[in-house]
Amino acid sequence: MTGDAAQRMRGRSLPDGPAPFTALVDLIWRRKQIEHWIRFGRKSHEQILDRHRSVVGFAANSIFAFVRWAANEHGTIISRIDIVRAVCRGEPFQTLPFVRPGGEILVKAETWPVVERVLQHIDAIEAAGIDPADADPDHWRHVHNRLRAGETPSTYTPSRHEAWLMRRRTLP
Repeated sequence: MTGDAAQRMRGRSLPDGPAPFTALVDLIWRRKQIEHWIRFGRKSHEQILDRHRSVVGFAANSIFAFVRWAANEHGTIISRIDIVRAVCRGEPFQTLPFVRPGGEILVKAETWPVVERVLQHIDAIEAAGIDPADADPDHWRHVHNRLRAGETPSTYTPSRHEAWLMRRRTLP
């Protein structure tokens, strides 16, 4: 192993690589076989590996939605969406396939009907003129818990978002 791969294995970042403590997500797109994509989030790094694969990065404390779908000759075998907060150095985190090192999982949804409900919730937040990446992490936890209980999550309103923005300014 030589060159760039050897440098990465030794833990050194490349000059044009992502900033330290960036959450890296491996994206794959093979039409009608396996599709991994980002539904929302602000990328701080992007590297195209080939026509089917790329790596994107998210800065610490940023929130993003990672969608995974795969199928075989019999139909869909996985539908999943995870809304994740990229963690800071030294913070505990949960591991997640295709996300290095991992992150704080705010929403974890599996099976197409539940994934579709999460996507509709994201659409509703965007329709209210709010970037879902800026939404209150506690709201995403609420969405996760309500969906797990088979209930409908509360609507994320502009007034709730404004309250979150004011609260965020007071946090250390």
